Amino acid sequence: MVATAATSAFFPITFSPDSSDSKNKRLGNGSTNLGGFSKPSASSGSLQVKANAQAPPKINGTTVVMTPVEGLKDEDGVSSPPPRTFINQLPDWSMLLAAITTIFLAAEKQWMMLDWKPRRSDMLIDPFGIGRIVQDGLVFRQNFSIRSYEIGVDRTASIETLMNHLQETAINHCKTAGLLGDGFGATPGMCKKNLIWVVTRMQVVVDRYPTWGDVVQVDTWVSASGKNGMRRDWLVSNSETGEILTRATSVWVMMNKLTRRLSKIPEEVRGEIEPHFMDCDPIVAEDSRKLVKLDDSTAEYVRKGLTPRWSDLDVNQHVNNVKYIGWILESTPLQIVENHELCSMTLEYRRECGRDSVLQSLTAVSDAGEGEIECQHLLRLEEGSEIVRGRTQWRPKNVERYGKMGRIPAQSA
Repeated sequence: MVATAATSAFFPITFSPDSSDSKNKRLGNGSTNLGGFSKPSASSGSLQVKANAQAPPKINGTTVVMTPVEGLKDEDGVSSPPPRTFINQLPDWSMLLAAITTIFLAAEKQWMMLDWKPRRSDMLIDPFGIGRIVQDGLVFRQNFSIRSYEIGVDRTASIETLMNHLQETAINHCKTAGLLGDGFGATPGMCKKNLIWVVTRMQVVVDRYPTWGDVVQVDTWVSASGKNGMRRDWLVSNSETGEILTRATSVWVMMNKLTRRLSKIPEEVRGEIEPHFMDCDPIVAEDSRKLVKLDDSTAEYVRKGLTPRWSDLDVNQHVNNVKYIGWILESTPLQIVENHELCSMTLEYRRECGRDSVLQSLTAVSDAGEGEIECQHLLRLEEGSEIVRGRTQWRPKNVERYGKMGRIPAQSA
């Protein structure tokens, strides 16, 4: 049948007038002619359409009269069916063709998924953001794409975005290394004793801010810091060019989650974390200058009435340390923020604040030379208790910085 149909597409089927006349006689004068389709007959093996008798349809309660389709008329006014062609003899193949097309498209999609690989050099090496352990199992590496909602008016990533990347890689490092217990970044031994990590000092140097669409590579590792502390360093670079963007170092200590008091590192916990320590110097040279304590007489700018929102709390029920940075910058003069960019920051965390706390942000400004500005900061409770002391350095915008190199350190011999 398929072969016959295919042949008919190139060689139209001819028929004699006699056969047409005999069919017209069989149809009768009062029969309905549907565009050349006739009633089924016992002698005909081809597929034909039968006009079924149905009740007249109604639309909005009004009976609609269907007008019969008329065929061609000759000179005597006698209706005759149009010539039989290959097209009007074919059955309705649309459903079968649609099913075949759907099957082929699904198969093609599955094949492309199995054969997937990056087609462009700027695509993520780690497209799902899982991260991996590198350099003898001591360094954790993860890529981040700068999203449109993570940039500011300058079309560059905000300092809060960069700090969130640092915090995310720290947690994922513990998880990938198998050190993550039930707590937020806490090892199984820490969970048994209700211990958590808290940051006491952080130092960040930003050589250049990534822009929208950039993919940054964040490397992080840990080292010992005294007897009861841990140092964590980060190195942020452009994943495509290798350019160093940000360097950061921090010191962490343990705190009891129930008493909110600092704790020594238990031997069980020390045995969990020490195999992952690198023996190396900090990625950023320590700024040993003392952070100034501001008060109402020395602060030039004060912002009052700052309160944490529910979304500012982490799973340990204290305000996320990245939020403190935003509060510190609340009292920075707008003229500095508009014409300069933050290039370095040193923070000392003195105590935590709860969700019912009301805070004040204090800032004092001084000239650092070469067009740069230095600011002293204090974040405190309304009753006077210190939360964070800080110092920030600001450089004029659109100033290129060359020759600042950084790399993952090798362990000391």
